[in-house]
Amino acid sequence: MSSLLWFGLVGASAAAVHFSVVWLLVSQWQLPALAANVAGFLIAFGVSFLGHHRLSFAAQQATVKSALPRFALVAVLGFVCNELLYAVLLGMGLEYRLALLIVLVAVAVMTWVLSRFWAFRNRLAAG
Repeated sequence: MSSLLWFGLVGASAAAVHFSVVWLLVSQWQLPALAANVAGFLIAFGVSFLGHHRLSFAAQQATVKSALPRFALVAVLGFVCNELLYAVLLGMGLEYRLALLIVLVAVAVMTWVLSRFWAFRNRLAAG
């Protein structure tokens, strides 16, 4: 299966976890959407890293030791963009679930590019 297809499947799984956590925390615990978004990100990060390391970018053979800090930086950068865009969309009056779906899709492209060409790149094989 291609790296891009795996990326989509892993990303969709992580996004589903992220979305579910936000929905649960907002609807059941009445947490503010932006605060719930932080919790959703933190829980989905583990799903994302494991899936991308073992499936999406496994052929690049990056070690966990080298890939984890780089992917964490990519994920944090993506989350900062996520939170800022989410705040803007919520401020515009969009319903929190629709705003979150838009944000998760928009940030996925940036995450794929940085993950593919930097976070999971095997430094030894790249030269």
